[in-house]
Amino acid sequence: MALEMKVPSPGESITEVEIAQWLVEDGDYVEKDQAVAEVDSDKATLELPAEASGIITLKAEEGDVVEVGEVVCLIDTEAEKPGAGESKDDKPAEEEEKERQEKEEDKKDSDKAAAKTETPSKSSTPSQKQDTYATGSPSPAAKKILDEKGIDSKDVKGTGRDGRVTKEDAVEAKASMGSPGTGNRGEEKKKMSMFRRKLAERLVSAKNDTAMLTTFNEVDMSPIFELRKKFKEEFKEKHGVSLGFMSFFTLAVIRALDEYPAVNSMIDGNYQVSYDYKDISIAVSGPKGLTVPVIRNAENLSFRGVEAEVKRLALRARDGKITVDEMTGGTFTITNGGVFGSMLSTPIINPPQSAILGMHNIVERPVAIDGHVEIRPIMYVALSYDHRIIDGKESVGFLVAVKEALENPEELLMDNDVKRALEL
Repeated sequence: MALEMKVPSPGESITEVEIAQWLVEDGDYVEKDQAVAEVDSDKATLELPAEASGIITLKAEEGDVVEVGEVVCLIDTEAEKPGAGESKDDKPAEEEEKERQEKEEDKKDSDKAAAKTETPSKSSTPSQKQDTYATGSPSPAAKKILDEKGIDSKDVKGTGRDGRVTKEDAVEAKASMGSPGTGNRGEEKKKMSMFRRKLAERLVSAKNDTAMLTTFNEVDMSPIFELRKKFKEEFKEKHGVSLGFMSFFTLAVIRALDEYPAVNSMIDGNYQVSYDYKDISIAVSGPKGLTVPVIRNAENLSFRGVEAEVKRLALRARDGKITVDEMTGGTFTITNGGVFGSMLSTPIINPPQSAILGMHNIVERPVAIDGHVEIRPIMYVALSYDHRIIDGKESVGFLVAVKEALENPEELLMDNDVKRALEL
């Protein structure tokens, strides 16, 4: 019997997906749970597993947009699996005869083509009138104009008889802005995935539909460097995850959100919606583009809890296994362009959220400390926010609160008990 495979629902509010890539060919034998296709929704790329073993018949092509619940392939569950022990040389007699006939036809076609090539073409009659000028050459008037313009007649397409360059052609000719190089000048045009198209749409919408501003500050990362240097090995040995920067930033953000709750709010029509929980979205670069998985109730997590969740979500995003549910929601976003070397940027708000914190690279810079210059590891941080709901006082105060927590983590994030905070 033929089993109809339908597109499953990737999540709420998603009504259609795009066939990004078939991982099998029409007529292949597939095993149950084998990935047969990758499908793009507007939020994630998901694999479509075979629901049974058998021979597959594809009913949609790559690039097709199909509705959730629509049949995209059939699986003949009664078909037998091809014998693994058959030799490629053991071909049925009918197949060998078919190949022999195809070879004979190919040979006949080659002979015909060769005979056609050897047939002399008809030459023009000697009585035909010969032009005074060579084919495609410019007239004297045209040549004079082209010389004045510094244009080679070979670069001008003639409209006269036999392609001759006329005076009008020379007048309209324009000098080239540069000669093509000898390297490859090819180009490729391909359709963007549904995920990438939706991401582009959301980014443009965020710029157009919000009153977005960005405020900046700098953070002396010396205290965090010292803590990590002292405890990172013990932390990793006990918890199986590294003591990275993300846990410090996440906990600093949670503290600042408590002080400035408007930053943890959203606009819904004429209403302002505020949240008493902190679902922190973490921007992660995946194989299909930027994904933003969410750390749920981050306010309840310790350093170990944040690092473990960041690692789990980052691995799932990297392997293309992140689900729509894991990226849905979020009340505030943290993005780290510093891992790619960014010194400073203005991150774009992740709608419908109202603010996003941008981390950047850490560079040793000269700073004034108590009246004298010292070299410190400095990170520039940026907070982009929707000015419709967050005032300047709140945005600046929020970023200052983040800075204070990062520059004094033992007191403000660890309650002066580092071992207890790190669960060591």
